Amino acid sequence: MAVFLGIDVGGSKTHALLADENGSVLGFGEAGPGNHETVGYDGLVDAMQTAFLEAASGKQIKPREIKGAGFGIAGYDWPSEREATLDAVSVLGLSCPIKVVNDAVLGLYAGSPKGWGVNLIAGTSNNCYGCDASGNEGRVTGAGMFFGEFGGAWEIVVKAVHAVNYQWIKRGPETKLSERFMEITGTSSLAQLMESLVMEEHIVNPAWAVDVFQIAGQGDAAALEIIQWAADELSALASAVIRQLHFETVEFDLVLSGSLFQKDSTLYKPVTKGILETAPSAHFIILDVPPVSGAVFLGMSAANLKIGDCFCKLRNTIKKNIPSSELLPDTGIK
Repeated sequence: MAVFLGIDVGGSKTHALLADENGSVLGFGEAGPGNHETVGYDGLVDAMQTAFLEAASGKQIKPREIKGAGFGIAGYDWPSEREATLDAVSVLGLSCPIKVVNDAVLGLYAGSPKGWGVNLIAGTSNNCYGCDASGNEGRVTGAGMFFGEFGGAWEIVVKAVHAVNYQWIKRGPETKLSERFMEITGTSSLAQLMESLVMEEHIVNPAWAVDVFQIAGQGDAAALEIIQWAADELSALASAVIRQLHFETVEFDLVLSGSLFQKDSTLYKPVTKGILETAPSAHFIILDVPPVSGAVFLGMSAANLKIGDCFCKLRNTIKKNIPSSELLPDTGIK
């Protein structure tokens, strides 16, 4: 039996998955955050080791038995970080072929049997990555608002706070978002709400994006405008990567991953509509398995194993054997 390892290192949790060449799940493990930008490279090592040991414990699988391994690592964004990242991976003691990528790549491998196309992420923040059949890559920075990349939960909540403030200072119309945020924070007036946010007595939380979607569903004009804005921004990110890869006239898979697509379909129609204006032949797939499955497929490709034969089986096995609470990608929205 050939064993393959996938590890998805995120900003809030880390997953490890072991599977065989037939697509059967052998073990699943979880650990805390591993992004070196927040926990350092020692924290990255600890997260990978903890998740791997949990995944391997049931079958007593040793590192030397693994034939291929794939790693999607949050915080591994630039070539200058490759050596330190590989040093961290080496602590696991693997002797097999490996592939190490940014975690934004994994959704593409997990969602598309082709292993190429575009992955658009809308979770805590946003990201977009793509590659063509020859391995040429397209990407955005993944660094969020400071670089003009919007559409995730953080950005949606920030826009919602703007709308609430605009109501308070009489710059914009009334919005039900104000009442909802007062309920969340336990404040009794709009002035008290704004004071508590400015003074950081209450900290803005990306999970409030769920409330923005709910208020939009009630027809609130400000909330609806925010959701449309997020959709426009996300489709613009995907369209940028599509142009980088010259996919405008190509049939390709576009994977939609992240909890904003998983939890609420409100974004789906406007996002896909915007993308289709750039690439009419895009085929949309909503990711319904954890990205760590993409890391396993990445490990299989490192060992030159054809993924097609076990793609569907592994995805189906994951859905049956991993708790549904773990199926969502690594985001701050629960």
